[in-house]
Amino acid sequence: MKLFTISMPILPEKLKEDISPGEDNARKKVCLFLFLTLFFSCIGWFLVTSATSTGDNQNLLTFTIFTMWCPGISAFITRYYYQRNFAGFGFCICKPIWLFISAIIPILAGLLMFSSAWIFGIAEFNNTVASVIFSTGFILPFLLAIGFDLSAAAGEEIGWRGLLVPEMAKYMGFTKLALISGAIWTIWHFPLIFFSTYSGAGPLWYSVLVFVPSVMGAGLILAWLRLKSGSVYTAILFHGLWNYFIQQFYPALTVPTEASGMMLGEFGWACAFFYLVLAAVFWHFRGKLPDINKGSTNSGST
Repeated sequence: MKLFTISMPILPEKLKEDISPGEDNARKKVCLFLFLTLFFSCIGWFLVTSATSTGDNQNLLTFTIFTMWCPGISAFITRYYYQRNFAGFGFCICKPIWLFISAIIPILAGLLMFSSAWIFGIAEFNNTVASVIFSTGFILPFLLAIGFDLSAAAGEEIGWRGLLVPEMAKYMGFTKLALISGAIWTIWHFPLIFFSTYSGAGPLWYSVLVFVPSVMGAGLILAWLRLKSGSVYTAILFHGLWNYFIQQFYPALTVPTEASGMMLGEFGWACAFFYLVLAAVFWHFRGKLPDINKGSTNSGST
């Protein structure tokens, strides 16, 4: 005699109507992408931290580039699995204004931060290096370095802003997707900060303290530019040029001091302050974002 039965829970009809096939598919893509990114990144984190601990600098750069491309590899696999094509990444040329804004922000931001340190005596301007950098012989190394940083940044951005952000925008508002995607991007860096050499000049706790708001702010800005322009190239430009000018170009023009180490670069308080202010500006204009599917990106709700 049957005493009881176990059945799967049935969704209310209203909830079924609210979850469209497009939203459900987007959620599945996000879940698979995050799983694959974690899987591949664990390999990259292991290789990077192992090379760091053994002093294997010869392979450290290769392992770092592989790790940066883990989100991109995961995104390509996810899109092909669900779509059998690579549509949706935003591999398109948008209005030139958005490419210009994406390129000029990191250049001007770095100039503002580093020139402030030069002017107020926090750090000295390196005239010797400047004479080399601002010469015709530096043009080719300059272009090669930028090309390298853009290609490395593309690995991350194809994943974070090429797939994660536009797919999340199909079922949640901009504020929520900016915070969640920014948090995922931030946490993804933690193994490199805690177990490798990816940190600032100050103590580790200080690096984390300034890095979190910096990347969270940057995540919001990059999400806004990606959704507004419809092109992932905006995020690649911003990220790649930021890495070059903030990590290499302006630091080379600076004679470091203890105070400048706490202020400048990716792990400086000036970077965190700049990103938070600029993120607030972009968030203010979230209502200008175009609709995606049901228009959830037009909302600032969480």
